[in-house]
Amino acid sequence: MVTEVMAGAIRVAVLIPCFNEELAIGKVIADFRAALPQADIYVFDNNSSDRTAAVACAAGAFVRAERTQGKGSVVRRMFADVDADVYVMVDGDATYDAASAVGMIDLLLRDHLDMVVGTRIAEADDAYRRGHRFGNQLLTQSVSNLFGRQFSDMLSGYRAFSPAIRQVIPGDVQRLRNGNGIDDTCA
Repeated sequence: MVTEVMAGAIRVAVLIPCFNEELAIGKVIADFRAALPQADIYVFDNNSSDRTAAVACAAGAFVRAERTQGKGSVVRRMFADVDADVYVMVDGDATYDAASAVGMIDLLLRDHLDMVVGTRIAEADDAYRRGHRFGNQLLTQSVSNLFGRQFSDMLSGYRAFSPAIRQVIPGDVQRLRNGNGIDDTCA
């Protein structure tokens, strides 16, 4: 499976929703370009007040704007606008290991899954905002106990998806309109 991805036989789109990620977005694009050289990399800027879009463009990404504020609006727009065989969605804050995308895609394709969830780099200083690590661990453990699923970072912004996601995301438009709920919608 990885051979087909690296040869470009499987179209991979890296989707990066961004809001004020000027300092990190260049590294994120470079890291994913190195890990997935055949992938198309898209940055969807959500009204950043810094130079996120300019830095992303200079780094070689396709840059698109989503004016409706909120991650849910951006994610909805990404899946409406981009066609691919595999989607890799990652936050633009450089808290995820780009090299892990290859294994995530392999698992997705090999096991015929619709989604694989990646985890944050725990050592990154900004991987979790204050209090979020505890909250994420509590929520993740609760969901694992209730539903018997094993997650290590349920609210992760790093996921690989099959094209089936394009049918799921637009179906939850009202919930996503307010810009909230996308991470737990995808969980």
